[in-house]
Amino acid sequence: MPTKKKPQVTAAAARRRELLDTAAEVFAEQGYNATTVRKIADHAGMLAGSLYYHFDSKESMLEEILRSFLDELWGGYDAVLGAELGPRETLEALVTESFREIDRHRAAVAIYQKENKQLVAQERFAFLAESQRRFEKAWLSTLERGVAAGVFRSDLDVRLTYRFVRDTVWVAASWYRPGGQHSPEEIARQYLSMVLDGIAVRT
Repeated sequence: MPTKKKPQVTAAAARRRELLDTAAEVFAEQGYNATTVRKIADHAGMLAGSLYYHFDSKESMLEEILRSFLDELWGGYDAVLGAELGPRETLEALVTESFREIDRHRAAVAIYQKENKQLVAQERFAFLAESQRRFEKAWLSTLERGVAAGVFRSDLDVRLTYRFVRDTVWVAASWYRPGGQHSPEEIARQYLSMVLDGIAVRT
């Protein structure tokens, strides 16, 4: 009956999400090349053959993991960039959104950090390079706008600052654990208090 279809689809989607979460943790812990479909299936408590019912390869699993993470990341970033905030407020919001994404997708961020250079060379993962370009443009333009507006120091090397902020924010995926003592918003607040004291114009 038609009324039974919706719960079945919802259950299947939930199971798919659960399997992707499991795969992401295995990829993050053991590395993409070292991870086999059998290892993922073992962690999921199922036979490798049963996993192929949901996904045709580990590549398709990784692609979906990374696309889901980046789609959500850019949903948050685009909302910030479209809000017409000042440069300092934009930087604060981008950093906060980044830590929120680490909270939601810690394993995916860890995979991205470890595997990105290897994956971007593959046509299937060309979207990673495009995301990198957008990411760099968003952060550099925010920093440049801050310097031009007199909010950030005039002697600031914006590209060096961008690299520092990028690397110090996203490396948090290696130690952050959801549900810990500090919320992503609290971590962002403390991080920003250290960074902004260094780049903001002193009054």
